[in-house]
Amino acid sequence: MRMNTNMSMSNEGAVSAIIVAAGKGSRTGLGFNKVLADLGGVPMLQRTIHAFIDSGLIDEIILVISRDDEERVRKIIQKTPWNIEWTYGGRERQESVYNGLKKMSGKSGVVLIHDGARPFVDTGIIRRCIEGARYYGAACAGMPVKDTIKITDPEGYILNTPDRSLVWSAQTPQAFRKEIIIKAHEDAIKNCIKGTDDAMLAEQTGVRVRMVKGSNSNIKITSKEDFVWAEAILKGSDPQMS
Repeated sequence: MRMNTNMSMSNEGAVSAIIVAAGKGSRTGLGFNKVLADLGGVPMLQRTIHAFIDSGLIDEIILVISRDDEERVRKIIQKTPWNIEWTYGGRERQESVYNGLKKMSGKSGVVLIHDGARPFVDTGIIRRCIEGARYYGAACAGMPVKDTIKITDPEGYILNTPDRSLVWSAQTPQAFRKEIIIKAHEDAIKNCIKGTDDAMLAEQTGVRVRMVKGSNSNIKITSKEDFVWAEAILKGSDPQMS
């Protein structure tokens, strides 16, 4: 496994980042994977990769990509100062993440799993996730919700209103001690469990996942409207960021 030789590993092991970028981006209407689209003249995926490199907190980066995107991703990787590993995605995100986990170095102690379509992750979020994983075993970036949340039945009738102060909107990175997230994925495969994110898989094994503060700008770009928002963030003119 080729790692960043300029980094120093703690006695708790290396820090790996798995960036999941194997989606199709069908909701954006681009006709190709959205992580390859330009944001401010730079491919989204390149921005995401550099956020982790520039943090100075990561020892290895593993990309999970679509076979169809291999040529374009190689060109992006060649522009980075690192030797970045990559593997192919699976039929679903959960399988893609597991493929990434299998590519990790044996020296890895903590792993961060991040959506390639969240290019505005910053060093503070990355640091909080790493510290959360080391201290608690598992951590998930997110933000407390601002709106009142309603839980409904299948017909849309309200069942209850949870205490807003206890409700968070989950983001990525989601960070784990390596053995915890590998076990979570292996148990999910064995028991045919499908999770909406990696934190949910860890929860299914009895692990308590600690929420850590993300950012309002750490958005996941999934639609045309999100690209408009992303460009505004780049320009520092988004009123919702104030």
